[in-house]
Amino acid sequence: MAAAAAAAAAVGGPQPPQAEMPATGLALDKAATAAHLKAALSRPDNRAGAEELQALLERVLSAERPLAAAADGEEAAAAGGGGGPGAAEEEALEWCKCLLAGGGGYDEFCAAVRAYDPAALCGLVWTANFVAYRCRTCGISPCMSLCAECFHQGDHTGHDFNMFRSQAGGACDCGDSNVMRESGFCKRHQIKSSSNIPCVPKDLLMMSEFVLPRFIFCLIQYLREGYNEPAADVPSEKDLNKVLQLLEPQISFLEDLTKMGGAMRSVLTQVLTNQQSYKDLTSGLGENAYARKSHEKYLIALKSSGLTYPEDKLVYGIQEPSAGTSTLAVQGFAGATGTLGQLDSSDEEDQDGSQGLGKRKRVKLSSNTKDQSIMDVLKHKSFLEELLFWTIKYEFPQKMVTFLLNMLPDQEYKVAFTKTFVQHYAFIMKTLKKSHESDTMSNRIVHISVQLFSNEELARQVTEECQLLDIMVTVLLYMMESCLIKSELQDEENSLHVVVNCGEALLKNNTYWPLVSDFINILSHQSVAKRFLEDHGLLVTWMNFVSFFQGMNLNKRELNEHVEFESQTYYAAFAAELEACAQPMWGLLSHCKVRETQEYTRNVVRYCLEALQDWFDAINFVDEPAPNQVTFHLPLHRYYAMFLSKAVKCQELDLDSVLPDQEMLMKLMIHPLQIQASLAEIHSNMWVRNGLQIKGQAMTYVQSHFCNSMIDPDIYLLQVCASRLDPDYFISSVFERFKVVDLLTMASQHQNTVLDAEHERSMLEGALTFLVILLSLRLHLGMSDDEILRAEMVAQLCMNDRTHSSLLDLIPENPNPKSGIIPGSYSFESVLSAVADFKAPVFEPGGSMQQGMYTPKAEVWDHEFDPVMVILRTVYRRDVQSAMDRYTAFLKQSGKFPGNPWPPYKKRTPLHPSYKGLMRLLHCKTLHIVLFTLLYKILMDHQNLSEHVLCMVLYLIELGLENSAEEESDEEASVGGPERCHDSWFPGSNLVSNMRHFINYVRVRVPETAPEVKRDSPASTSSDSLGSLQNSGTAQVFSLVAERRKKFQEIINRNSSEANQVVRPKTSNKWSAPGSAPQLTTAILEIKESILSLLIKLHHKLSGKQNSYYPPWLDDIEILIQPDIPKYSHGDGITAVERILLKAALQSRMNKRIIEEICRKVTPPVPPKKITAAEKKTLDKEERRQKARERQQKLLAEFASRQKSFMETAMDVDSPESDIPMEITTAEPQVSEAVYDCVICGQSGPSSEDRPTGLVVLLQASSVLGQCRDNIEPKKLPITEEEQIYPWDTCAAVHDVRLSLLQRYFKDSSCLLAVSIGWEGGVYVQTCGHTLHIDCHKSYMESLRNDQVLQGFSVDKGEFTCPLCRQFANSVLPCYPGSNVENNLWQRPSNKSIQDLIKEVEELQGRPGAFPSETNLSKEMESVMKDIKNTTQKKYRDYSKTPGSPDNDFLFMYSVARTNLELELIHRGGNLCSGGASTAGKRSCLNQLFHVLALHMRLYSIDSEYNPWRKLTQLLEEMNSQLGNEEQQPEVPILYHDVTSLLLIQILMMPQPLRKDHFTCIVKVLFTLLYTQGLVALSVKCNEDDRSAWKHTGALKKNTCDAEKSYEVLLSFVIRELSKGKLYHEEGTQECATISPIAWSPESTEKYLQDFCLHFLRITSLLQHHLFGEDLPSCQEEEEFSVLSSCLGLLPTFYQTEHPFISASCLDWPVPAFDIISQWCFEINSFTERHAEQGKALLIQESRWKLPHLLQLPENYNTIFQYYHRKTCSVCTKVPKDPAVCLVCGTFVCLKGLCCKQQSYCECVLHSQNCGAGTGIFLLINASVIIIIRGHRFCLWGSVYLDAHGEEDRDLRRGKPLYICKERYKVLEQQWISHTFDHINKRWGPHYNGL
Repeated sequence: MAAAAAAAAAVGGPQPPQAEMPATGLALDKAATAAHLKAALSRPDNRAGAEELQALLERVLSAERPLAAAADGEEAAAAGGGGGPGAAEEEALEWCKCLLAGGGGYDEFCAAVRAYDPAALCGLVWTANFVAYRCRTCGISPCMSLCAECFHQGDHTGHDFNMFRSQAGGACDCGDSNVMRESGFCKRHQIKSSSNIPCVPKDLLMMSEFVLPRFIFCLIQYLREGYNEPAADVPSEKDLNKVLQLLEPQISFLEDLTKMGGAMRSVLTQVLTNQQSYKDLTSGLGENAYARKSHEKYLIALKSSGLTYPEDKLVYGIQEPSAGTSTLAVQGFAGATGTLGQLDSSDEEDQDGSQGLGKRKRVKLSSNTKDQSIMDVLKHKSFLEELLFWTIKYEFPQKMVTFLLNMLPDQEYKVAFTKTFVQHYAFIMKTLKKSHESDTMSNRIVHISVQLFSNEELARQVTEECQLLDIMVTVLLYMMESCLIKSELQDEENSLHVVVNCGEALLKNNTYWPLVSDFINILSHQSVAKRFLEDHGLLVTWMNFVSFFQGMNLNKRELNEHVEFESQTYYAAFAAELEACAQPMWGLLSHCKVRETQEYTRNVVRYCLEALQDWFDAINFVDEPAPNQVTFHLPLHRYYAMFLSKAVKCQELDLDSVLPDQEMLMKLMIHPLQIQASLAEIHSNMWVRNGLQIKGQAMTYVQSHFCNSMIDPDIYLLQVCASRLDPDYFISSVFERFKVVDLLTMASQHQNTVLDAEHERSMLEGALTFLVILLSLRLHLGMSDDEILRAEMVAQLCMNDRTHSSLLDLIPENPNPKSGIIPGSYSFESVLSAVADFKAPVFEPGGSMQQGMYTPKAEVWDHEFDPVMVILRTVYRRDVQSAMDRYTAFLKQSGKFPGNPWPPYKKRTPLHPSYKGLMRLLHCKTLHIVLFTLLYKILMDHQNLSEHVLCMVLYLIELGLENSAEEESDEEASVGGPERCHDSWFPGSNLVSNMRHFINYVRVRVPETAPEVKRDSPASTSSDSLGSLQNSGTAQVFSLVAERRKKFQEIINRNSSEANQVVRPKTSNKWSAPGSAPQLTTAILEIKESILSLLIKLHHKLSGKQNSYYPPWLDDIEILIQPDIPKYSHGDGITAVERILLKAALQSRMNKRIIEEICRKVTPPVPPKKITAAEKKTLDKEERRQKARERQQKLLAEFASRQKSFMETAMDVDSPESDIPMEITTAEPQVSEAVYDCVICGQSGPSSEDRPTGLVVLLQASSVLGQCRDNIEPKKLPITEEEQIYPWDTCAAVHDVRLSLLQRYFKDSSCLLAVSIGWEGGVYVQTCGHTLHIDCHKSYMESLRNDQVLQGFSVDKGEFTCPLCRQFANSVLPCYPGSNVENNLWQRPSNKSIQDLIKEVEELQGRPGAFPSETNLSKEMESVMKDIKNTTQKKYRDYSKTPGSPDNDFLFMYSVARTNLELELIHRGGNLCSGGASTAGKRSCLNQLFHVLALHMRLYSIDSEYNPWRKLTQLLEEMNSQLGNEEQQPEVPILYHDVTSLLLIQILMMPQPLRKDHFTCIVKVLFTLLYTQGLVALSVKCNEDDRSAWKHTGALKKNTCDAEKSYEVLLSFVIRELSKGKLYHEEGTQECATISPIAWSPESTEKYLQDFCLHFLRITSLLQHHLFGEDLPSCQEEEEFSVLSSCLGLLPTFYQTEHPFISASCLDWPVPAFDIISQWCFEINSFTERHAEQGKALLIQESRWKLPHLLQLPENYNTIFQYYHRKTCSVCTKVPKDPAVCLVCGTFVCLKGLCCKQQSYCECVLHSQNCGAGTGIFLLINASVIIIIRGHRFCLWGSVYLDAHGEEDRDLRRGKPLYICKERYKVLEQQWISHTFDHINKRWGPHYNGL
């Protein structure tokens, strides 16, 4: 077939006339043509058909037209027959679809092809941000990933999996057994289905084989045509994108083809890889001018990319790899002239800047053709190759990438594509370097490469056939070569070394990342890594690559002024070393685990050492590092160290066989040691002028992600050097590097030429700490992996309690992600459970939420706490302190040690035999002299010594005792000889014997001013001196530096003259230039001490008692037999000294004897020191400072305690118990007026008309009440399409319906008095209880306004924080001036009859309430009323039909009171059983609020005609007059009124303050109405039979004495009255079924009536409590009714309690009951005449609302996530980028979505206003966190979903399964109900309506 196609192509295209066919001709019946062609091609001799098809395709798929069309519309319209530019392409696509289907329907064709899909792979390709899964239990390759569908279809219970958001895109591996275990395949891909799939019929895809080559070629022509080489070096992205947009339909068409399954993919593979058809179509020969032009454009594009197109006769190098040898050769110092010229032609400008560099470049890539061919030669032989070329050229357009990846399930394609990708690798690198969108491009590259290189089989094949490794290494080398600069390390002028420049974009933007990550990926395959490790040429090249990073980012210490520009390049440098050097190293190391791989290690070590030697030569390094310079980057040293460690640990290699000579070891140790010293300098603030970034480097160097690639190898390398070099040389080098040599003198004063005095102490601590770490760390010296893990974990846990995820993060894992040691692996969990206890998350009342934490077990503190490990791993110094504090606390708590303990000494794991030499450091005289000197100085209180120094000295002595030689030879012969200048100090080198050696005199050089010199009298024995006898005995002189130089000379064996020169007998302790030495003079000190005697004296000094040390073995000989006594394991310095002396005694009998002797001699008292004037001055200063500090501490403590006590009174939102009642509610009879403290000016006084005081309040609109529902079962959050939440059963909805129903039938003004509003958008007022003068407040606001730094609230909106307790507030509520005494008079019970009281009430209400005169107080009252109105939106205030009617304001005002009472009831849990003052009670502002509301309500007098009070208390004579005027809407019948609203209206209409008896009177009257309403509702609820029964029983008792107080009588009367109307008649039979047939017993009736009235009683009791300050009694739930009614004065006092309580006994009828009831019923009957249904609905009121709740959430977060993260928004029908769901009502919204924006409000803000009147609680689906919107601010609240370790997973970064935390959700709900979001959450910010 291919031959036929080729023949047809050779014939040449159709003649021009044909191409000009008329438009109608083009629109032939495509299907018919296709069917005809298919038939023709099916014949055995199909040449004619083939030619005809070719001609048609040529015509349809000519690439000439469309692009012309894009340029020039009219022509296209004429030629293509279609409309505008796109028509021709669409036409062509239509043709293709028809032809492929061969005349049938395209959709049927697709279905037919899909039936033959044998795909056992999923292969779904996704792009960035897709949510996928990774299961480590099932994955073979760590890059394994599954789409959500395959994951949920497979069984992964109990596996270690996580969900993740794809960074770069990826593909599903389900079904691919190379990448994952088959057990993890999903149900669809488990079956190896290839067997039962029938083979594809030949004719089905026949047309595709003809059509697709032309189609793809057409696409390529478009791509060639559209690409214009940018003129400047800026690709004109607009043009590229334009072309891509035009091609969108074509590429999508190809993508759809790939989705048809395996059969179609194999056809596409044939087409894409067929070299013949490519050659025929694209050769650019033949007479078609357009094809020629297209070919030329292609060649130009190649050339401009810096690539050559080799002629065919050249054999293309990459195709046949040569055996063994590598592409790369290295030439020594030859000037690299060739390479630079032939680099990328577009990089010219890079090279101009670095001209001087070219000559010195040492590493040169040889310019043989083969090497160049990797970089510069490309020849395309198939469509696939050219398609990839254009994909790269166009910078990896997403669609193309997806198409190329969709083909991967086809195995043949996969191999071909991988080879093509490798062939283009260099070109990819060049394009990436030039790209402006390198981030996007990097992601797309990795998206492709990770699919190709994760497969070991494939990687191995490509490595063998295409030299993948050579290509990668070469490309990386080339890439870095473009940004090299000269290294300034060591020898600035003559250095030949070049390093990468970290400031270049290439490093700063991590552009190298995709290439390095590919390299790491392929090195994870053993077969590939082995090839790499065997290939010497590659290793050499790689070491050259690594050496570019050796010494980069050099820091020079600023000595004079602060650096003006802090460079931030250091992060780029650390990232580069970690990613480009360390990770490949870990990859290689993971393959060197067994003995058989020794050879590899030898190779690496060999080339590493060669590279290091070259480096030392290049920087001209001899033996002294340049001062004030440090680089943290020594990757070559670290490669060497890590391979050494591996060799000893895993491969059983002999260490000495891979170590270099002594001289090289000396050089190797210098730079790592320099880093350790610099760390100490940086922490001593000696680098402070370099800015913060140098601290940043010191921290990054030890930080958990870097430490095992940085500091650990460095310390290990130093340990190796120390174990092989002369110990005296090593020790003296250390002290010299740390610049503290001058300090190590016996003299009390010295001069240090290289260090300021203030840095000496911390540098000495640094040097000793370094030695301790060096000698006690065993990370690479014999610990097993599990031991290491345990030590790391203990160290982290000792610093702080940690969450599981932070532990995973802090423990340095093997950084190579493919090492197979996965964080969270089995060993991690088992070690964790062994060393730590889990602390479940706790909730503090303040609302700060804890996460689940791990805390060390007690035995870990006891035995495993290792301060050395802690010091090594701390990034911040404060963490060391934190660990010690925790250790101290543990010892105190467990009673092991009360004081301040010292860091404990910990036994170490035994050393690996190879490193035994390390312990010689502890047994060398140099160290012993240093220890002796320091002990002496500490005993003598010299300057600059600290407890830390002593601690480290003792630690070193103890280490020496623990690691001494087994058998102590008594007095080993001293190796005599004059050159041993310190032999006379100590006889041997064993610490055990040296400890007891007494040293008598020491000769020191001191400055002339030193106290030692001022001794005139010779040998006096007076004890007031330092004991420096000027006796010329055998005084010791010791110079560390001279010692080190001499050792160095010994080792190097230079000529003797030089050696003599160095060992000049300099007695100064510093090797300095002769001129700079200060005036020194010699003094001789009498010492007469040994280390043992010094220790014993130290014991006395530390304990502050003479002769405090007594050898314990004299009492208890047992001690010597079993020395491990727990008593010594924890304690302070005294314990440490005792422990050391015990160990010394144990090690040698001599020591034991000497200790006993020393203790026998009674120690003379330590002579008092003479203090010089200067010293006295400094001492005084110190003392004064100390005193000042103490004073300050005292003040602070006092302040803190004050604040604390205040906090307890004011801040406590959640725990009311500890509150002290505020002054506001206290009413003491003897005080005439309430007194308020102003928290601003601090004055106390009453609130007056002209200077009113106000309460600090927060007004907020609230819809919490409206969310009450009447069923107990809380609503669930919908998690399927079926579940929906309908809001019609909420309290707000029910009240809305009721009001609109009333407004339909009754007079508007009357309706607005019959109900309350504010269920939604009601105003809630809360206070912190603090008061201030209103004028003070105004000036406070003024100052806030001028203060620029605003903290999250807006002063313009009147917001502020209470000046005392900082609680958020936004208004001030004036306190009404009133005297409490008068208040008490009002409360006296009067004996007036109820009738008199009713009259008084009526009169008082009738008086018009004139607004008081214009005082300051009245102005404030007005302004606060305005504030209250503005708190809520207009729609929540205006319910009247006539806008702006006064009735509206009236309704609003009494509803504010209602809202606050109802909310307080809810805060008390919905009932008043607990009694007492409430949470809000002590800080309630209801009293003040009532005054303000009453003042305003009295302005609206109700017409006495319409005052409901009359209807309640009088019989109206003319009942019929109401019915007379039909046309006017009637008033609301009194039985439809809401009684609680009536109560508030009556009370607020009275002049304030209200008298108690008037209050009780109003309550009694209203209770009669309420009770009647209960009876009516009851009568409507029951059925006809019940009614007639009641009617009958009640009638019998009517004439008894207390008939008016019997519910039966009243009920029967109500039924009788209502039966007169049509209320009961309308009942159909269906109605009966709906109302439950309860059998109404007297008990259930009584309970119903009590429940009906209870709510009113609760609200009334609360009101009474606030108005008159009476306490609420507490009671059981069942007696709540009776208790409250007696508290309100409803129960007659003589009421007997023996009877079962009957609610009717509370009734007190103002007028005969039956008369008034019939009057009320008459109103109902006249209404039900016309509207029986509505009349009935209005009678049944639901008063039993349950407490409001948030929606119930599912147990597992995944159920929410899977449903919502792909759900489309109902408004914009898109899948939102940030979906969120409202937890109050379940609405799904787009967070920050511009799509759903309305009038500049985004959807969440809008919803928060509609649903919560400005408060919104949203769960962000993609982040699992909850966000709170409150008005114009928002805050992140936290998450209510935690993982198995009790941690949040914000943004689902870890992707572990999350489970609901009920306690947290409760806290959230509590804050919502109590309106305390503003007070409890601290981090608020403005949202500018953008959420």
